[in-house]
Amino acid sequence: MKQPLDSDEIEKEDHSNYLAPYHGWLRLMARLQLDGRWNRKFDASDILQQTLLEAWIGESAFQGNTTAERIAWLRTILGRVIGREVRKYDGTQMRDPGRELSLQRSIDQSSILLDKMLAAETDTPSVHADNREQQTIIADVIESLPEDYREVIVLRNLRGFSHAEIAKKLERNESAVRMLWLRALNELRTRVLARQ
Repeated sequence: MKQPLDSDEIEKEDHSNYLAPYHGWLRLMARLQLDGRWNRKFDASDILQQTLLEAWIGESAFQGNTTAERIAWLRTILGRVIGREVRKYDGTQMRDPGRELSLQRSIDQSSILLDKMLAAETDTPSVHADNREQQTIIADVIESLPEDYREVIVLRNLRGFSHAEIAKKLERNESAVRMLWLRALNELRTRVLARQ
C-alpha cells in the first residue's frame, strides 16, 4: 500500500507541477477566508499546503479538462480544508453543513471579486479570453507584491473596505492609504502586463 506523501515530497515530484500555476490563487483565496483569530493556529500557507496535498492525492478523481473546471475542483478542496481546520480549533467535532455551505459561498464570492478586479484592471480582448487562467495570474501577482501593497489591494478591492476603514486598520491617514492603493494598483498592473 502506497503511503501518503507529505507536502515536502509533493514538491519533489515532477508530476505535481501541474498545480504550480494555482499556488498564488489558492493562497489568496485562503487569505481572504481567514480572519485574525486563527493566525496563531493556522494561516494561508498551512491551508495552501494541505489543499495541494489533498489535490495531488485526489487527482485521479478530477474529471475536468479546463482551467475553470480545475479551479472549481480546487475551490471545493480548499473549502473542505478550511472547514476542517476551523472545526479542529473551534472545538466543534461535528460537521455543520450550513457553515460549510457558507464557507463555500464565501470562497466563490472571493473568486467573483477577483474576476471583477481583473475586468477592471485589464482592457484588452486577449486578457478577457480566459478569465479563469487570468485569475490565477493576477492572484499570483498579488501574492508576489510587497506586504503593504498586497494588504491594501486585498482590503480595498477584494474585501470592499473604504479608504477610511483601511486607514483605521493600517493606522495611517486616509490620503496616505489612497496613495498607497494607487501605487499598489500601478505595480499590480505593471506586473500583470509583464506576464502577458
